[in-house]
Amino acid sequence: MAEHLIDIPVNNPLLDPDQKRIIDQVISENYKKPGATMVVLSELQNKIGFIPEALQAYIADELDVPVSAVHGVVTFYSFFTTVPRGKHTIKFCMGTACYVGGVPQLMEKAKQVLGIDIGETTPDGNITLEVCRCVGACSQAPVIVIDEDVMGRVKPSKVPQLIKKVQA
Repeated sequence: MAEHLIDIPVNNPLLDPDQKRIIDQVISENYKKPGATMVVLSELQNKIGFIPEALQAYIADELDVPVSAVHGVVTFYSFFTTVPRGKHTIKFCMGTACYVGGVPQLMEKAKQVLGIDIGETTPDGNITLEVCRCVGACSQAPVIVIDEDVMGRVKPSKVPQLIKKVQA
């Protein structure tokens, strides 16, 4: 008998009864509000942690808007993610001052230390590496943001120590 490979969605919050309840509650509480798409997506990003394609389609159907409208919001704003993030995030500011100030070297050091690429999460689910746009701390370039803490004037030699603190 031949084995058939099928594409089964991984981490689909619609298949988890508790998460599905949260999703439906957020939609029912907000579907009539002006800008409901953004409100629903923001709340679900906070409560579920990510907005995969299956959830985008579900939201579009429930709000009676095109899937392209929901997908456009999710892909335009860096706050949203389509895959689960790690418990902690390390974001590298890609604003001009930070880029020129050495953020690419910080990114390379973090990738080397963690063994993952930008946009990936460590196998233990602890740390996700991301890039972000200007965080408004240009005078402190180069800047990284660990969870919500802005770290300025970071040198590549300091990156392993910062990562160890996050891992602790």
